[in-house]
Amino acid sequence: MGRATDRRSVLRIDLDAADDARVALRRPDTLAVEEPLEIRVGPGGPGRRRPLAVTMRTPGDDLDLAIGFLLTEGLIRTDADVQTAQLCSGAETPNTYNVVDVVLAPGVPAPAVDPARNFYTTSSCGVCGKASIDAVRTRSRFTVADDPLTVPAKLLAELPDRLRVAQRAFDRTGGLHAAGLFTPDGELVVLREDVGRHNAVDKVVGWAVRQRRLPLAGHLLLVSGRASFELTQKAWMAGLPLLAAVSAPSTLAADLADEAGMTLVGFLRGRTMNVYTRPQRVTS
Repeated sequence: MGRATDRRSVLRIDLDAADDARVALRRPDTLAVEEPLEIRVGPGGPGRRRPLAVTMRTPGDDLDLAIGFLLTEGLIRTDADVQTAQLCSGAETPNTYNVVDVVLAPGVPAPAVDPARNFYTTSSCGVCGKASIDAVRTRSRFTVADDPLTVPAKLLAELPDRLRVAQRAFDRTGGLHAAGLFTPDGELVVLREDVGRHNAVDKVVGWAVRQRRLPLAGHLLLVSGRASFELTQKAWMAGLPLLAAVSAPSTLAADLADEAGMTLVGFLRGRTMNVYTRPQRVTS
């Protein structure tokens, strides 16, 4: 179901061209696909699971996205909490398979569908619909403060280029965020792309859940955009001791990272970076 890109005809205008060469041309362009994904969750047995969330995402790795979302929202704890997860047909014609149906294992409580805690998310914001900050401050069951991970600053500075090289869909569209899981030696373990920063991270976390690799102790997560509260929360929920971003963090992200004992790195560009919390993990 990897419809990550689509081709469209555009009118290309180049104002920097010489006057005698300034001609508007029609040509094809590649766009990142953005489509809704409905996540349905509930116990097994006859009948449909209840819709829990709709997120605007780039198709591909949708099962990872759904499982990662449930884990980072504190609705499941391990892969054992999920009995089955499958793509289902939606209402569109032709069928786009924009529904994931998740059957919870026996004994796992189904999430309450509360209109006040609306899980509708856009590609730019993963927590916009939630009623209050208390509703999004999900507590991790993993302790990251004592994680002995250390990463040389020189190696950390090389990771954005390694992430960028692996972004195949970004090369074609210029419109996708990326999240990459790295070892302390700089090995890229897994990369996911999406129009939504939060979706890219959920896809990485969902992959780790399904691979039974949680907690992600001794690893670091690099994101291609800014470090927000929600991304820091998701990293903590996965047991990650270090979150790095090529752009800026927010105050809430820094506060949450400090509370969790997580190292937060921002403005990771070229040979410079800002280490906002737990700087002892970034060595010279």
